Amino acid sequence: MNLTIRTKEATHQVECAEGDRILFAGLRAGIALPYECATGTCGTCKARTRSPDVEDLWPEAPGRVYLKAERGEILMCQARAHGDCEILVPGRPAAPPTDRIAPDERAASVVAAKSLTHDVMSFSVELDRPIGFHAGQFMVVEAPGTVGFRAYSMVNYAEQTTSLDFVVKRKPGGEFSEWLFGDQVVGASLRLFGPLGRATFHPEEHKDLLCIAGGSGIAGMMSMLARGFRDGYFSNHRGRVFFGVRTMQDAFFLDELSRLQSMAPEHLRITVALSEEDAPDAESTPYPNLTYASGMVHQVAAEQMKGSYENTIAFVAGPAPMVDGAIRILILEGRLPAGDIRYDKFS
Repeated sequence: MNLTIRTKEATHQVECAEGDRILFAGLRAGIALPYECATGTCGTCKARTRSPDVEDLWPEAPGRVYLKAERGEILMCQARAHGDCEILVPGRPAAPPTDRIAPDERAASVVAAKSLTHDVMSFSVELDRPIGFHAGQFMVVEAPGTVGFRAYSMVNYAEQTTSLDFVVKRKPGGEFSEWLFGDQVVGASLRLFGPLGRATFHPEEHKDLLCIAGGSGIAGMMSMLARGFRDGYFSNHRGRVFFGVRTMQDAFFLDELSRLQSMAPEHLRITVALSEEDAPDAESTPYPNLTYASGMVHQVAAEQMKGSYENTIAFVAGPAPMVDGAIRILILEGRLPAGDIRYDKFS
């Protein structure tokens, strides 16, 4: 079927397969459509249509609170066309990046799953064909017996690979996380779409790296660190990583972070911020080369980064209040321009 997408800049004709979500069809065709989560929670991908052949896949989507139904507004990530239709996208779309990697749908099977803490699980998938992605990007994932997609950042990095690693925090009542924490995971088939996301790390920007992560927000930053070490980035650039969890019992990836810290002791510093308990003495922990602090992770980062923001690019990921707080600090105290602050906000 034919999908017409009109923006202030141009009119695009897109071939849309039966069952395609409008956002996915447009992104696959190379159109720079607005989006953030791509799963119905943020409301960024709104557009207008008068076509009767557009199905709303999730009428209860949280992002619908930002829509005006009387204007025919829809969430493109939750809209499916069943015939030729026309979509009007408001605003002026951003130019697509020159190194854009076209997203597409892939089939995958779960090859490993491992509990990291009482409420955090890692899982690995094998894709039906190779994929390339930028460090910091994510895939949206749909599991059998669950409705809709969930967004998860890649933990690993490779220019081309059929293996992807993810980390998931258990959400009470969440269909996907409850399924993942069950017994029938390894061998299960998944649908994925991606890569997606603009909060990406590019070594050719030649800036010091600042990462502020809350909980499972560390996932994409592990990918950035993997890319950085692959390219020898920390031989001549600084890296500061702040990883926020409630208590030491909630921390994960410490083996990996300690190993990375030991590979660049002069230029990389990794701090674990504990919001609900006092910081331990580093020498009393299994990871004495890491730094420990008490407080909310964005506040710990603000304290340790005072006067150290020159030539820095910052990445923030985690719960919305933490991300908002970190962005305020980076703008008001760090004086970083908007283009040097990239974030993923968990709704």
